[in-house]
Amino acid sequence: MQDTIQQLREEIEGYDVSTAQQLDQFRIAYTGRKGRLADLFDQLKTVAAEDRRAVGQQLNQLKQLAQEKFDQRRQQLEDEAASQPADPGYDYTLPPVPGALGTRHPLSLVRDEIVRIFSRIGFNVAEGPEIEDDWHNFSALNFAENHPAREMQDTFFVPAAGEEEQNRLLRTHTSTVQVRLMQSQKPPIRSIMPGRVYRNEAISARAHMVFHQIEGLYIDENVSFADLKQTIYYFAQEFYGKDVKMRMRPSYFPFTEPSTEIDISCLICKGPGCNICKYTGWVEIMGAGMVDPNVLRNCGIDPERYSGFAFGMGLERPTMLKYQIKDLRLFTQNDMRFLRQFEAIH
Repeated sequence: MQDTIQQLREEIEGYDVSTAQQLDQFRIAYTGRKGRLADLFDQLKTVAAEDRRAVGQQLNQLKQLAQEKFDQRRQQLEDEAASQPADPGYDYTLPPVPGALGTRHPLSLVRDEIVRIFSRIGFNVAEGPEIEDDWHNFSALNFAENHPAREMQDTFFVPAAGEEEQNRLLRTHTSTVQVRLMQSQKPPIRSIMPGRVYRNEAISARAHMVFHQIEGLYIDENVSFADLKQTIYYFAQEFYGKDVKMRMRPSYFPFTEPSTEIDISCLICKGPGCNICKYTGWVEIMGAGMVDPNVLRNCGIDPERYSGFAFGMGLERPTMLKYQIKDLRLFTQNDMRFLRQFEAIH
């Protein structure tokens, strides 16, 4: 037994404990409950009674030696680990990743361009809430009580939380801003109203349930249809190019009289026809007309003294025409392959 103790002492003293893994192996081999020291303590009962006391003392000394070595080396390893810088989790030798700047969305680019074009002829920018009431969205704009646009299939109505919130809805056009502007400001009024609008429509390459509009309003004394025509013609040439062709077709809107729809020659197919122009060679870009006297009267403006015109267009269609985009759904899909095409445009 004493020879075994001496041999084990030499092993413990010479055991290399340089790493945490070796330290754990040392613990298992010597100080653990199933280690070699534990086996020797179990064999102590086989030692002769007269030698048992001396052998037991030697085993205790050996156990103390092993435990001291284990504790001392563990502390040294912990101190060494604490003095080392934290692992950053990446390789410093790798080449740097160049920083990439983002870009503006094509709809934002076109919106800002349209604002600049109209600002050059005196139009300022007005905005309003996206959640509206029936008066500002329909009634003030001369919509009849049975007008189909009031039905659920066209409008998103907001559940009422109380009597004061009855007939709340997501605005279907930015004409609501025109109403608020005419109610709060005296003529002359010359403003454009960009914003997001909502309609309960099927999503396709040419339509979406959430889209953007820019409307314009000019109210003053002696405003005529000729002023409307020249304003839109100026915009079309500035935005689409000097060679663009424009035509006006008679139409009907509850809030303008007379009313017109304005087309330009298709910039994508240049005439033969495509899915954007419905194979006609012409694309409607906006509706317009002279503000109906009833609308002026509803908003507290004297129609005998003042007249004006209004126009409105979706923002997506001019953007599609300008950048040759054939599917409106690309604007909301966040496809980086699509959006990166506009990185060079400022």
